[in-house]
Amino acid sequence: MSIHAINHVQLGFPAGRHAQLRHFYTELLGLPEVDPGDGRTLRFRAGPQRIDLVPVEGWRPPQRAPRLALEVRNLPGLRARLADAGLAVDESRVLPGHLRFYAQDPAGNGLEFLEPLQADGGAA
Repeated sequence: MSIHAINHVQLGFPAGRHAQLRHFYTELLGLPEVDPGDGRTLRFRAGPQRIDLVPVEGWRPPQRAPRLALEVRNLPGLRARLADAGLAVDESRVLPGHLRFYAQDPAGNGLEFLEPLQADGGAA
């Protein structure tokens, strides 16, 4: 047996906030939505992996540590798009060899966005 990939990640969100989450993941992050067929779950494709969002009654976002890290091409462009949408980004934690920032989706789920730097110092 060998584990060679992550198939999907499942995150919760407050029931009734489908439109806000859909806008964030499709319009701001540019991820294609996939119909899961259950009428409740939101599902987005991130390369060969998925991000599934499930409505939860009485939802409270996780505190501090849990987060989903997404590798991005053109991180400055994504940062500008999120900032233009009025979302806060946190660039306070430097990661050598990477461009990186943190943000939250409309449900309060922690997200990390990073882009490896090329050996010559330019963005990948």
